[in-house]
Amino acid sequence: MNFEMLAAQADLLSGSSVGMGIVGAAIGCGLIVIGASLGISKIAGNAVESIARQPEAGGRIFTTMIISAALIEGFTFFAIVVCLLGVGNLEKLAKLSLGITE
Repeated sequence: MNFEMLAAQADLLSGSSVGMGIVGAAIGCGLIVIGASLGISKIAGNAVESIARQPEAGGRIFTTMIISAALIEGFTFFAIVVCLLGVGNLEKLAKLSLGITE
């Protein structure tokens, strides 16, 4: 058994490269959610204000608001999936660089 290789594997997988990648993905997911919530809240606030000023256009404003919010949510889910897939690929690359096969 090659103890040096096992030590290198343990050091790389628990070390800064994978750990910092996971921290980066967590920060990225947090920023994505904050941005999406700010965007949707701005859309909703402006829609309510517009409906209060012009109640007869409420149906069209509401429809436009729902479409815009759905587009923001779709982009948010896509960005979160990309962040989480990046973490999985980071661990695979670290294992491949050490020659670990599972």
